Amino acid sequence: MIPHRKYSALALLLICSRQKGADAFTTAAQRPNVLSATTSTSLAAEEFGPSAAVKERPTTDDAAVIDTNLTAEEAKQALIDLIPRMTGNEEEYRAVESYVNLLEEKYSPVQTIDFLNLAMAGEWQLLFSTNLTGKPNRKLRLRELVQKIEADGFGGSLTNSAQWDYSDNDEGTFDSTGSFNIKCSYKINQGARMVIDLDRHELRPANGSGVPSDVPAMVALLNRAIPKEMFDPNDHAMDTTYLDADLRIARLTGSKHEGVRNIFFRKGQLEIKPV
Repeated sequence: MIPHRKYSALALLLICSRQKGADAFTTAAQRPNVLSATTSTSLAAEEFGPSAAVKERPTTDDAAVIDTNLTAEEAKQALIDLIPRMTGNEEEYRAVESYVNLLEEKYSPVQTIDFLNLAMAGEWQLLFSTNLTGKPNRKLRLRELVQKIEADGFGGSLTNSAQWDYSDNDEGTFDSTGSFNIKCSYKINQGARMVIDLDRHELRPANGSGVPSDVPAMVALLNRAIPKEMFDPNDHAMDTTYLDADLRIARLTGSKHEGVRNIFFRKGQLEIKPV
């Protein structure tokens, strides 16, 4: 269990402008693992079939960045310590890449659907994404981005929730606040792969909050600020490549976001401090 910590929202929702960074992670440990239970659910799209399993990609020299003799727990601790301190330079990014590769290589996938659901269910706070390409906008502040998983056998619901503050004036003060919920359903079709379908988007101003005068413009800013695979989860699947009580790493596969990594931490272990 990792001690409770307080980090800034900007440090946690790190912007990585290079899409090619998503392809730099190695994938040897990403082959679908077979659970002991069986399912007759068909695949949602052809590209998610066995022939489209994760492709091998070039990798950087991990030894030049981190100590590859680290245990999984040591690599996990180093990754959690690094992310809030990142300033965006190449060496830091390569270190994150290397820690993730090391964790994925050492990970032993959960072998039953019941244990997978037990470990995966709950609320997960986004720490890092290789697919945050938008630039900050002074009119919008994201205070938190959480993924909630409610598992039910080989399916369930997944909700991505962003807590936002919005400035609807020339002074730059935030005069409205609320949540933006991206509600989805999913099915597990092979191993631990989740095929996700978008159900709807919900914009909910908080009680007593003002309502943005231009809601479409405000939603457009949310679209730029939230990782694309979380804003529009259609046409891709998500592999769980590392999972323990606190940390979860997901790898996206599909036509839109192949190779993207999202790193989550169990909600309640970290406190987001808006900046």
